[in-house]
Amino acid sequence: MSEATPEQGPQGSHGATFRGEDWYAEDLGAARHIESTFIDVDLSEAQSSGAVFERCVFAGVRFNSSTHRASAFVTCEFEGSNLFDVTFDGCKLTGSVFTKCTMRPMTVTGGQWRGVTLRGTNLSKLDLSDLDLREADLSLCDLTSSNLRGAQLTGASVRETNLSGTDLRGATLDGVDLAAARLRRTQLDLAGALLLAELHGAVVDVP
Repeated sequence: MSEATPEQGPQGSHGATFRGEDWYAEDLGAARHIESTFIDVDLSEAQSSGAVFERCVFAGVRFNSSTHRASAFVTCEFEGSNLFDVTFDGCKLTGSVFTKCTMRPMTVTGGQWRGVTLRGTNLSKLDLSDLDLREADLSLCDLTSSNLRGAQLTGASVRETNLSGTDLRGATLDGVDLAAARLRRTQLDLAGALLLAELHGAVVDVP
């Protein structure tokens, strides 16, 4: 993978490596980055709108207070990056993996996070309502007092996930093994309560 050239910068790249770049408050617009690596890059307070990052690696990147609207981070790897106070508005993060990242506080409005891996991440008290998290790996996550109301969680993994005080009302829970999660004061609607009862072996007779 080559180092970034003058033709490859904030507005686009393919197969480049950016190391220690200062892109503070940069307007990325609809930038397109494919298979590029970002190491210790400062993207604090940067903005993107309709940007595409595909199969990129973000290692030690600072996304602090950055705002991304209708942008896509598809099959990307985030390693030890700081997403403190980041905003994702209608963004697509399908298949991306987050490892040892700071992800709270964070503002998420809609979007598709299908198949995302957030294993072991602290997501407590976040508003993730109506988010598409189908087939996401949420195992070992701390979702204490988070809002997942209306979220699509079909097929998501919640093994040893802390769902204490989490609002799951209206969430789609098909294929979700709630019995494998830690539940305490978890808010469920009737459908969720029936699913949990059946997972514990109850035979539910609904008139």
